[in-house]
Amino acid sequence: MTQTSEDVTWLTQEAYTKLKEELAYLSGPAREEVTAKIAAAREEGDLRENGGYHAAKEEQGKQELRIRQLTQLLEKAKVGEAPTSADGTVAPGMVVTIAFDGDEDDTMTFLLASREYASADVETYSPQSPLGSGVIGQKVGEDAEYELPNGKKASVTILKAEPYNG
Repeated sequence: MTQTSEDVTWLTQEAYTKLKEELAYLSGPAREEVTAKIAAAREEGDLRENGGYHAAKEEQGKQELRIRQLTQLLEKAKVGEAPTSADGTVAPGMVVTIAFDGDEDDTMTFLLASREYASADVETYSPQSPLGSGVIGQKVGEDAEYELPNGKKASVTILKAEPYNG
């Protein structure tokens, strides 16, 4: 199955390793701990009025959700592979410099990647964010428009788009 660049989550090696460790912990020792809590609370009797049981079951639900999220994220992750777009087309994994309303004195540079797992060296915007989805696929020199949270439109000009090599 081929993945489009929008499906990919770009991660640093450090972030990928950290997430793999979190998944291993949640799938192993943490899962055993919450199962033990549930078993201990069951032994206390009536489950309808057992706060410890309900809290443990809620914790288990949150933990299983996080396990699913991490599994899906890691399946789509690309580690250390920057896009090779030599034509200046904006894609996830690229550092993009934009000018607001075409004003080259009002610029911003950011990494187009998953915010939660990006490098701390550069501000990061998700490809699914309003700005990210507005600039993705655009080329250097082109204008892009995106919708702000208040419903108004904003316009930017793509000044630079280079593969991230952090």
